[in-house]
Amino acid sequence: MVILPEPQTMLAEALLLACGVLVGAALIWPLLSKAKRENAELDEEKQLIEQEKKSVDNFMHNLVTAIGEGVERGELFRRIAHTAVQSTGAMSACVYERVEHGKLRGAAVEGLFPPQRRQIRLDDEATSTRARFLEKILRSEILESGEGVVGEVARTGKPVIIQDAVNDPRVPRHADPALAVRSIIFSPMQFNDQLIGVLVVANPASGLPFSETDFSLVNSLAEQASLAVRNSDVMNLRIDKNRLEMDLSIARNVQALFLTEKFPASKDLDVDARYIPSAQVGGDFYDFHKIGRSRYAIAIADVSGKGVPASLLMAICQTNLRHFVKRAHSPSEVLVKLNRDLNERMRHDMFITLFLGIVDTDKNTLTYSRAGHEPGLLLRASAGGNPNVETLRGEGMAIGMVPNELFEEIVSEQTCSFEQGDALVLFTDGVTETTNQHDEEYSLARLIAKLEKFGGGTANSFNEELLGELEKFADQSNDRDDVTIITARKL
Repeated sequence: MVILPEPQTMLAEALLLACGVLVGAALIWPLLSKAKRENAELDEEKQLIEQEKKSVDNFMHNLVTAIGEGVERGELFRRIAHTAVQSTGAMSACVYERVEHGKLRGAAVEGLFPPQRRQIRLDDEATSTRARFLEKILRSEILESGEGVVGEVARTGKPVIIQDAVNDPRVPRHADPALAVRSIIFSPMQFNDQLIGVLVVANPASGLPFSETDFSLVNSLAEQASLAVRNSDVMNLRIDKNRLEMDLSIARNVQALFLTEKFPASKDLDVDARYIPSAQVGGDFYDFHKIGRSRYAIAIADVSGKGVPASLLMAICQTNLRHFVKRAHSPSEVLVKLNRDLNERMRHDMFITLFLGIVDTDKNTLTYSRAGHEPGLLLRASAGGNPNVETLRGEGMAIGMVPNELFEEIVSEQTCSFEQGDALVLFTDGVTETTNQHDEEYSLARLIAKLEKFGGGTANSFNEELLGELEKFADQSNDRDDVTIITARKL
C-alpha cells in the first residue's frame, strides 16, 4: 500500500525549492552582470582599437600617396596637419618643424589653430581669410627649445595631453573666443631619437575633452608622420641625386661634343690640349682651328657655374666664337661681338672668362686679347739655353659681367713675336688653384717654373708632365675644379 505525502508537506517542499532558486539567482546575477559589463567594455575597447588602427591606416595611406607624388617637405607637413584633423575629429592642428639650433617653427596649420606665444585678436573676416592670417602668424613664430609646452615636448621627447586647457596656465589665452583652447594634445615627431618636429591637435569637435584613446591615436599618428617625413626626405634626396647625375651626364655629353679632339694639320705648329673634368662638370673649353692660309685661332675659356647651364652656355659661346673669329679682323673685335651677343642672353649670376690668340705663322706673330681670363704664358726659346717665360696679361673684363660700353672701353689687344721654338701655354684656374694637403695652391709661379724647364720637348710631353705633377701635388680629398690646358709650339 502506497502512502502519499500530505498536501502541507508538498507545499512546504515546493516553497523551499523556489527559495533556493531565488537565492541562487540572486547570487549568480551580480556575476553575470559583471561579466556582461566586462564583455561590453572589451567590445568597446576592441572597437576603439579598430577605429584607431583604421585612422592610422588612412593617415598613412594619405601620406604614402603624398610621398609617391614627390611633394616637398612643406606640402607633406600640410597634409599631416590636414589628415590629423580628419583622423582625430579635432577642430585644428599644427605641425611645428625643428629648424636650426633646435628652434621650432610653425610649418603647417589646419583650421583656426591658436598661436603659442603671440596674443592676437582676429578681425571679423571670413574663416578662410582668418585661417591664412593665422598661418602667417604661426610661420613667423619661432619657439626656443624648451619654450612653452611645444618646446618642452621637443626637448624631452615626451607627449603631453591637457584635457582641461581652460584652467591650465601652460596654455596661452587669446581674447578672441575663436582661439579659445578647451583641450589639446602635443606629440613629438621623431625618428631614431632625431626630432623632426611636434604635432599639436586642439579642441575635439564633440566639445568633450580629449580622452586617453585620443591621446594614444595622436601619438600613433605622430610616430607614423615621422616615418613618412623620413621616407620623403630619403626619396627626395634620391630624386635630387638622380637629377644631378642626369644633369652631369648631359653636361659631359655636351662638353664632349664641343671639345676638339683632332686639330687641323699644320707643318708650323705643334698643338696639344687636355681636359680633366671635376666631379661637378663645369664650363671649361678650349679650341684651335685654322682661319686662313697661315692664320690659326687658339682659345681657352671658363664659364662660371656647373652642370647643364654652364655646359650649354659653353656650347653657345664656342659656336659664336668660331663664327665671329672667321669674320673679324682682330681678337678684341671678336670679344666685343661675343659680349654684345651674349650679354643680354646670360643669367645675371653667370659670366665667361676667355683668352683668344691668333697666330700668323708667315709673320711669326701672336695677337691676343683677354676677357678676364688667366694670363697666357709665352716661353721664349733661347740660343743660350736660358729660356724666358713672358706673362701675357692685357686688359679686359669677363664676358657678360659689365655693360657693352664699359666692356668695349676696357678690352685691349697686344701683338708679340712668335718665333721658332717659342711655346704658348693657355690654362684655366683649375691648374693654378689645385691645392695640396697643406692647403697650398700649385700657383702661377710653380707653373712658370715648370714651363722654364720645358726645353725642346713636344706640346704633348709638356702637358703630360704637367698633369702628372698636378696629380702628385693635389690633395685627393679636396674637390678639384676642371683642369684645362692647351699648348702650342712654333716648329
